[in-house]
Amino acid sequence: MTVAMTGAEALIGTLTGAGVDVCFTNPGTSEMHFVQAMDRVPAMRAILAVFEGVATGAADGYARITGRPAAVLLHLGPGLANGLANLHNARRAGSPLLCLVGAHATGHVRFDAPLQSDIEAAARTVSGWVHTSGTTRGLAGDAARAVAATAGGGGQIATLVIPADLSWETGGQPAAPYPAPPLPPASPGAVDAAAATLAAGPAPLLFLGRNALTERGLRAASRIAVASGARLLAETFPARMEGGAGLPAVARLPYLPEAADQALAGTGPLILAGARAPVTFFGYPGRGGDLVPDGAVVTELAGRGQDAASALEELAGRVAPGAEPQATPPGVPDITPGPLNPVNLANVIATELPANAIIADEAATSGFGLPQALAGARRHTLLALTGGSIGQGLPVAVGAAVAAPDRPVLAIEADGSSLYTIQALWTMAREKLNVTTVLVNNAAYAVLRIELARTGAGAAGPRAARLLDLSDPVTDFTRISEGFGVPARRATTAEELTEALRWSQSEPGPHLIEAIVPPVA
Repeated sequence: MTVAMTGAEALIGTLTGAGVDVCFTNPGTSEMHFVQAMDRVPAMRAILAVFEGVATGAADGYARITGRPAAVLLHLGPGLANGLANLHNARRAGSPLLCLVGAHATGHVRFDAPLQSDIEAAARTVSGWVHTSGTTRGLAGDAARAVAATAGGGGQIATLVIPADLSWETGGQPAAPYPAPPLPPASPGAVDAAAATLAAGPAPLLFLGRNALTERGLRAASRIAVASGARLLAETFPARMEGGAGLPAVARLPYLPEAADQALAGTGPLILAGARAPVTFFGYPGRGGDLVPDGAVVTELAGRGQDAASALEELAGRVAPGAEPQATPPGVPDITPGPLNPVNLANVIATELPANAIIADEAATSGFGLPQALAGARRHTLLALTGGSIGQGLPVAVGAAVAAPDRPVLAIEADGSSLYTIQALWTMAREKLNVTTVLVNNAAYAVLRIELARTGAGAAGPRAARLLDLSDPVTDFTRISEGFGVPARRATTAEELTEALRWSQSEPGPHLIEAIVPPVA
């Protein structure tokens, strides 16, 4: 005899049966039956965030580390709106992510209650698949289709809108999972075209993104470079990039257009492997936005939604059959003692980095020394700010720590960016996550000071300068952290940062280190 189940129970049972067993959530009234059903489907781990942007960013971090979706549960249109910035980052990362949004009961919609909105319209700005369920009986099947849809295009957001009455009514049954589509291979003839480009000369630039930055992809790309003389460069903000001693060192394209121009200077052919052709982040007076040098021919080996690592391996087997990848030897830069600055901060972090760490990097201007310092550090995984929407670092660190509880997580976070999602510290404390946050406090929006000069808007007068300054008052992040339940220390010198990092690694659970540095503009 079939036991009657509520729609919420059938939905959660379908998700766990499909391997989605973590749900980051900030629920409201329309999701209460979903919340209550968690007690009856214990295979689902529910993790509360006290802001929707933390929940969506955490689901992104989880997906980047595991390669499979977490669920995020949000409350109506305003809850979705609060989470959109980090859903934007997740979309740019190509993360498989299941977004569940509660809606008003179907019979309540006609009243146009205060929280009524067009949820689907908002969801489509970040989602590759959007659907509103219509019946309790069909809800579980919709959930199964949504999970499968997260794999589309190599990874995308699938949003399922759930009217509240579908959760509380009975008559649902869990649905069998749909087979997820594999990562699409490179287009036919793409490897032939790239091999021809390499043979024709001059030596091209291999521009790497997505899974070209896995260990497989990096080793294959390095073999190609050794055999052909090609240069290697990674996109500015990779979703996930393996790094450290023993792997090929690949620099990232600089953020500032003038520095990017220098990095791309002299490029002949440009071969794209999991990355788009490079462009500036913004339009500026007097310059174009396309960073591809004039006359450079662009060849796509694999698109961002295709299996770039396998395409690189196939290309390496063809053009570099006997070549070995060039591994980076162990070693970190010397540490200059004394007051912290972006250079010795990066060198201390590289020196004290635990083995197999995950780094969530949102250090902004204070992090310019990190890529060079980390090249020969212990092996690690880097998660960067893919979509440029700040407030990603702390939530992504939460999701990464949930995904890989056996790996230490280091969040390197800028002061201004942290204030968008500082509530993530509460979730770290609640879940006892092994996350060390190095919160770099320069009491300024330094990047905006740079951009003010670059846009030609003119010098900042007294009123404009106040919009670029965070020193009146200076935020006390150690007290904020302790208020959220995360032990904290302040470091003003390289020696103090070294000691604080060792303290954070000597005991389990979350820690925060407020690193005081001068603004760099």
